[in-house]
Amino acid sequence: MCGIVGYIGSEDAKEILLRGLEKLEYRGYDSAGIAVANDDGVHVFKEKGRIAALRNVVDENVDGTVGIGHTRWATHGVPSRTNAHPHQSETARFTLVHNGVIENYEQLKSDYLEGVDLQSDTDTEIIVQLVDRFVKEGQTVEAAFSHTLSLLKGSYAIALLDKQNSELVYVGKNKSPLLIGVGDGVNVIASDAMAMLQVTNQFVEIMDKEIVLVSRDDITIKTLDGTVMSRSPYKAELDASDIEKGTYPHFMLKEIDEQPFVIRNIIQKYQNKDGTVRLDEDIRNAMKSSDRIYIIAAGTSYHAGLVGKQLIEKIAQRPVEVHIASEFLYNMPLLSENPLFIFISQSGETADLRGVLVDVKEKGYKALTITNVPGSTLSREADFTLHTYAGPEIAVASTKAYTAQMAVLTLLAVDTANAKGIKLDFDPIQELGIVASAMETLCDQKERLEQIARDYLAVTRNCFFIGRAADYFVCLEGALKLKEISYIQAEGFAGGELKHGTIALIEDGTPVIAIATQEHVNLSIRGNVKEVAARGANPCIISMEGLEHDGDAFVIPKVHEHLTSLATVIPLQLISYYAALHRDCDVDKPRNLAKSVTVE
Repeated sequence: MCGIVGYIGSEDAKEILLRGLEKLEYRGYDSAGIAVANDDGVHVFKEKGRIAALRNVVDENVDGTVGIGHTRWATHGVPSRTNAHPHQSETARFTLVHNGVIENYEQLKSDYLEGVDLQSDTDTEIIVQLVDRFVKEGQTVEAAFSHTLSLLKGSYAIALLDKQNSELVYVGKNKSPLLIGVGDGVNVIASDAMAMLQVTNQFVEIMDKEIVLVSRDDITIKTLDGTVMSRSPYKAELDASDIEKGTYPHFMLKEIDEQPFVIRNIIQKYQNKDGTVRLDEDIRNAMKSSDRIYIIAAGTSYHAGLVGKQLIEKIAQRPVEVHIASEFLYNMPLLSENPLFIFISQSGETADLRGVLVDVKEKGYKALTITNVPGSTLSREADFTLHTYAGPEIAVASTKAYTAQMAVLTLLAVDTANAKGIKLDFDPIQELGIVASAMETLCDQKERLEQIARDYLAVTRNCFFIGRAADYFVCLEGALKLKEISYIQAEGFAGGELKHGTIALIEDGTPVIAIATQEHVNLSIRGNVKEVAARGANPCIISMEGLEHDGDAFVIPKVHEHLTSLATVIPLQLISYYAALHRDCDVDKPRNLAKSVTVE
């Protein structure tokens, strides 16, 4: 959530900051702003709404080679120009942007800022006012900045400008992601490397409770107690073309179409020359030696984890539990004696997952992260990482990251089975290749899936998805996709649960999308369809080749039973896309949602 950019160099900062913020739009936001420093002072421009609205209020006559910018997703205070960042201190000497949540901001306001005329409803403004107060009391700016950060409880990524010294940007981080990009006579600040690829591809990771003094020619990293740290930059393995839509009208459609290539890329990355699965030996040993696997995830990644549970249990015969991170964080169950934790996150920055990771690492347990972003917080702090190799995913609604996670979980299950000496009755590499081809076939049937969206979802206010076994997990994901981008009230259910309450909601014309790809429950789910149809529902059956019946709305090419979820979700993604498109919704940036959830 939210995004920070900063620039100090020799070029005009305005356009660099604005373009950087545009690259961070995928994270979700409701207002934005920039601050540019020059000899006349610090000039702040901010506006509610999109970056396009911010551009309209930026004074083109203001130039400066130092600046900071921010996209805000409201937590404290409604979306408004006043609550948008940057915020300034009472004296206007200091200007600050902040990602995260300050849990003790009310106490800090009471203890230190009595009489200060606060301009916003945000927790962020407390930070900049504290720095100003401590400087007034005689502390240096660096000391005041460190002192302020030491008082904060919660998460933060911060960039601070001082009007009296515009040759330096003060940066601090705890729990929220932040990077420093380094170049020749220029340095930048970014929540995500892709925001500043226009300037550099060399980035330095900032650890929790560190501050950074950023000038044009140097960066100095220190702990809050003043210890100087040394850290080499890494190259961001991103191609600028990967974060452009090209000829596509939306990132979501582009990312749906990329899924066959992602699966093939994963096969290539995790395949030996002899065609067998290749994973890190330490990961294999950790999986083999554990007595229970705990998958921790949220949202779409949680749904991938449910599929992963089935794959690991059926293929590798290892017991698995799947938990929602935000619940596990405060309600940890009784654990087995030798658990292994698997954290699944597209961004690798999900705050709830990191909270669980910190807790389990303190208890001495091993952790594996499955993520799309190498070098992310979860990747750095876990013992092991499996990269999903999906490439940047920009649309808020996850598509290719979800299928990539399931593909990697499949290979993890297969590798564990091999390590345990379990003989498999299928060739996983070959079968994943068949899945990739099936995905291509499905992506080529957009017109048919668009028509299904028109026929079933054009005017409805609600929709149900039903399935059994693995199809139930896909129904959960299909319902999430539909609700998050089309705003149709959608719910996924196990077919057998209909009679336990949900069927009371069926009315004339209620769309019910049923998934039928599992042979052993094919007749059962079709029986459920007859039950809802008898009560007036408008059923849409999506089946798999070999199990189809006359009247099915759509048939998926046949893939191995273990891997049906990888193929079945494609039509659900496209149906959701077209439903949102024809309801005039913002497909890539749905309301109230963020791509990277970096606060609890």
